[in-house]
Amino acid sequence: MNITRSRVAGITRGLSHGMRNASSLVVGEHDGKSVSQGTLAAITAASKLGGDVSLLLMGKGLGDVSGTAASVAGVSKVLCVDNDALDHNLSENCAAALHSVAKDKAYSHILAPSSNHGKNYIPRTAAMMDCAPLSDITAVLGEDSFQRPMYAGNAMATVQMKDAIKFLLVRTTAFEKAAESGGSASVENVNVDGAGVGLSTWESESAKKSGRPELSGARVVVSGGRGMKNGENFGMLEEMADKLGGAVGASRAAVDAGYVPNELQVGQTGKVVAPDLYVAVGISGAIQHLSGMKDSKTIVAINKDKEAPIFQVADYALADDLFKAVPDMNAKL
Repeated sequence: MNITRSRVAGITRGLSHGMRNASSLVVGEHDGKSVSQGTLAAITAASKLGGDVSLLLMGKGLGDVSGTAASVAGVSKVLCVDNDALDHNLSENCAAALHSVAKDKAYSHILAPSSNHGKNYIPRTAAMMDCAPLSDITAVLGEDSFQRPMYAGNAMATVQMKDAIKFLLVRTTAFEKAAESGGSASVENVNVDGAGVGLSTWESESAKKSGRPELSGARVVVSGGRGMKNGENFGMLEEMADKLGGAVGASRAAVDAGYVPNELQVGQTGKVVAPDLYVAVGISGAIQHLSGMKDSKTIVAINKDKEAPIFQVADYALADDLFKAVPDMNAKL
C-alpha cells in the first residue's frame, strides 16, 4: 500500500489540532516490581497523541510497581486495579477489568504492548465496546491515523480509525522507551465491578525458569534455525547467549521441528525483536523470519550456504559449518 509523503504530512497537519484533546490510557505489563520495556514504548507512542497519559496496572499486590511506575516520564496518573482474579493475567478477567475502567472514564485512546498478552485481551475489550482494534502500529500520524506493516513488513499501511475509542497494540521495537525516572504521577486505586472479572480461574502452570533476559527486550539475541538439526545442539547457542548476556531465539522451522518451544520463535508469527546484536545461526532467512528481526542494530549470520538470504541483511556474514564455527566462537568469548 503506497502513500505519498505529502499526503502523510497533510494527514498529520489536519489532525494536529484535534490531538490536543486526546486522553490516552496505556495498559501496563509488569512483574510486580517494575513495568516492562514494552510498556515504556507504549507510553512513548501515547505521548505522541498529545494530552494526558494514564497508566493502568492490573494484578495483585501492586504497591511496589505502582511506586516505580509513578516515576516514569510522561505519565500523569497511575491507576491500580488490585484484585485476586487478576493475579495471573487471565485474558477474560483482564478484559472485563479494562472494560470496567474504560467505560467510566473518557479515554480517546487505549494502548498496550503488542505482546501475546496484549493480543489476547485487547480485542476482547474492544469488542465489548463495539470498537475494532488495530495491531502492531509503528507510527502515530494523527489522532485517528496510524501506520502498521503488512505482508511481513514489505508494505506499510496508513490506517484511519473512526471508532470513538481507538484500541491500539504498539509494536514495541518501533518506539523509543520512555525514561523510567523524571515523572511524578499521582496514584489512584480503582475498584472494578464484578461482572466478568472472575470468569476464568487459575489452575496451574508448568514453566521452565531461566536466568536469561526476556526475548522481546533482550540486548543480545542468539537464534538457531533448521540447520541446528536437533534440540540438543541448541546447547551451544545457550552457551553463547549466556556469555553475551543475551536470550535464545529460534526460527519457525526450528520450532515446528520440535527443537525448542514456541515461546522462542522470532518472526512474523512469533516475537518481534530489535536487539543491539542479533546472531542468526543455521537460519536461511525466510521473509517471515526477517520481519521479526530485521530492525536489529547489528546482525551476524552463520550459515554454510553462501547464497542464504540471511546474508543479504547481515552486517557480518560467516559462510562456514556452524558446528565448527560456534564452538570456536564460544571458546574465544
